[in-house]
Amino acid sequence: MAEDARNRVLRVAAFVGTRLSDPDRGPQVRLNAGEAHTRLLVDGELAWVHGPRRQELATVVIDDTIKRGDVGLRDVAGVSLSELVRVVKPDLDSHTRRGHFA
Repeated sequence: MAEDARNRVLRVAAFVGTRLSDPDRGPQVRLNAGEAHTRLLVDGELAWVHGPRRQELATVVIDDTIKRGDVGLRDVAGVSLSELVRVVKPDLDSHTRRGHFA
């Protein structure tokens, strides 16, 4: 069965870990416009980054200097260069979650 393009793995091509004194901090995923469009993601929204050891929410940044099939990550724990991750739009409309937060 063919893999769904919205859930295709991406290679970590760049990783930045920030310091407490850095002005821009926090989890961020950079990907090109084509990859973002395939995953129905827009600049500035949150997306799940599923790595080999954990998953984390990160802010999406559209960056066309990133090659198709690659991502750049900032402050995402549990990943390193050349590892494969999945970037997925959160399902915030699922009816199965209703009632758990009331």
